[in-house]
Amino acid sequence: MESIIEAIIGLIALSVMEIVLGIDNIVFIAILTDKLPEEQRPKARRLGLAAALIMRLALLCSLKAILGFTEPLFELTQLGIPESFVHDEHWLNAEVNAVSLRDLILFGGGLFLIKSSIREIHHKLNKESEADSESKAASFRGVLIQIAVMDIIFSLDSVITAVGMVDDLTVMIISVIIAVGVMLIFSDRISEFIRRQPTIKMLALSFLLLIGVMLVAEGIGTHIEKGYIYFAMAFSLIVEALNIRSSGQAKSAAA
Repeated sequence: MESIIEAIIGLIALSVMEIVLGIDNIVFIAILTDKLPEEQRPKARRLGLAAALIMRLALLCSLKAILGFTEPLFELTQLGIPESFVHDEHWLNAEVNAVSLRDLILFGGGLFLIKSSIREIHHKLNKESEADSESKAASFRGVLIQIAVMDIIFSLDSVITAVGMVDDLTVMIISVIIAVGVMLIFSDRISEFIRRQPTIKMLALSFLLLIGVMLVAEGIGTHIEKGYIYFAMAFSLIVEALNIRSSGQAKSAAA
């Protein structure tokens, strides 16, 4: 009985954590699919989240390989950096020196997210005309490829979190299915909200840029507490929601 209660508690805690970790995935998918024709957006979002689910389940079923991702592949000192720098009092400590497959994936994914975010912010600031936007509309396949690339990064983070929180593979799988199911239910509403609110879209792009920087930092061995990131995101969203409500009331009063 006690083991069942522990499993239920672990399932609830992990499901909540997976949902929180999936927020950035939903935002990224929402922004990418917004470049597609309107009739293709729901299908692209569903396929993107389905790919995320498949990726997470595949990684969970390969736990031994996943745990091996954190094993060092090589050391920076092997590339010619003097060993005298590999000390805690210097910029290059032992954790930074040892480079694993996880580090490379996070570093590459962070750079990809930074590049994508900056490009979208650039387009947003340049205020492309509707005709320009349509002429530059992304292909359905191209958007899915970009979503698949980031699914790998977000799924790796999600699965490593799951491994650290619970030991039961069944609990991990159920929590991932629940989390992706919740993401699937709310993805259309979140995407539509971001599309209708230009300031929210810019805020979302800023979040993705911040997450990209965090991934790069993690990739080079500098740990950043995700709680700080999510608190900043939540606080910014609350402030922006108050701004939107305030401007709406002002318009109503003027009318």
